[in-house]
Amino acid sequence: MQIAVRANVRTAKEARHTLDRAFNVAFRGGLVLGFVLVGLALLVLIIIIMVYEQVLFAKDLETSPNMRSTSYEMMFEAIAGYGLGGSTVALFGRVGGGIYTKAADVGADLVGKVVENLDEDSIMNPGVIADNVGDNVGDIAGMGSDLFGSFAEATCACLVISASSHELVNANAFYFPLMISAAGIFVGVITSFLATHCMSVDQPDKIEKVLKYQIGVSTVLMTPMLYILSMWCLPAEFSFEKAVEGRNVTNTKAFICTALGLWSGLVIGYITEYYTSTNYAPVQKVANASHTGAAPNIILGLALGYRSTMIPVLSIAVSIFVSFSLANMYGISLAALGMLATLTTALTIDGYGPIADNAGGIVEMTDAGEIARERTDALDAAGNTTAAVGKGFAIGSACLVGLALFGAFTTRTGMETVNILRPLEFAGLIIGAMLPYYFSAMTMEAVGDAASLMIIEIKR
Repeated sequence: MQIAVRANVRTAKEARHTLDRAFNVAFRGGLVLGFVLVGLALLVLIIIIMVYEQVLFAKDLETSPNMRSTSYEMMFEAIAGYGLGGSTVALFGRVGGGIYTKAADVGADLVGKVVENLDEDSIMNPGVIADNVGDNVGDIAGMGSDLFGSFAEATCACLVISASSHELVNANAFYFPLMISAAGIFVGVITSFLATHCMSVDQPDKIEKVLKYQIGVSTVLMTPMLYILSMWCLPAEFSFEKAVEGRNVTNTKAFICTALGLWSGLVIGYITEYYTSTNYAPVQKVANASHTGAAPNIILGLALGYRSTMIPVLSIAVSIFVSFSLANMYGISLAALGMLATLTTALTIDGYGPIADNAGGIVEMTDAGEIARERTDALDAAGNTTAAVGKGFAIGSACLVGLALFGAFTTRTGMETVNILRPLEFAGLIIGAMLPYYFSAMTMEAVGDAASLMIIEIKR
């Protein structure tokens, strides 16, 4: 958040000179979010593992090497709390930040456009300051904490499942999930260099292309990295003691599972971009529907939103089915990590959006000129589209991570079946399906109430 605030001002300053320089500043501000989050999450997890090994099990492993697998099972069960802690804080960061930013955004826009007839980001509108702060709180801190929770949970679930395999523990191959994330950092460095040094952003229509190429290039580069890591880190064949279905897993099957998750993330990213970009039919349809009133606009917008879920859900379903068929619950946890392998790039693109948005507000409030405003508007338009890509990654990875955590639980407990036709299980299933709707209703109500109060206060 500190870097994003500094990048806001610097992007606004560079927009007075050239579009390319303004883009580079905003993009590098987003890079901080991606690299700091993944780097720190990985570093802390490795330190925790090293400390636990020394404090809890060093003497036991020296006296009884045969206890190695059991000791690591106990250790990774404890380390699973790292993911739980991340998700607990992410809930408050995402929901609290989200309600704040949307309430500020709606309040400032309604006062300016409907109540007082002010220009966008007018210096006469005090709500603009809250709106600019909200972009950092919701899209930088909120999205970062959300994806950190997914990253930590996916890694911890994979570690818990890994500990139930003697071959993986004896070969220290349980570090494979951490190696995936580490490789993603190096790939992120290469792709970000291409964006800032090899691709020129001298025209507004090139901004979205450069950001879109980031996801594709990182996915293509990550695929051979996953293959090399699978062959190098994993034993040629390994099995799990308490697998739901007993079968041997090979390092090639593990690579396929991880690659499936990686490419599913690419599909989700591009589908999200298709349904939110002004260059494609869905957004253009919604815009055309506005000519006949607000009601057709809302109806068509909801319809397109519902339709946009089909391909992402199908891609996740294929990943789950194939991964489970090849490597049981370990395969699903690898698919979740594969989807998060390019997290540095996804977060960079997501962090770029609010920085470009706030730069436009600063240009308007400081009266920096029409040319600067046009450039920041072009940066902001691309940022709004690409910011949705990060949300797609968050949702897709959360689905796989939830299943991976359930897989870790069943692996450790040795459960063979879960009968959802039994009354208690089925009741739990439909209650769980209801909760997101109730939760969403409460958050939307909170945004509406806060926005109404903001409008009254801004007018005062």
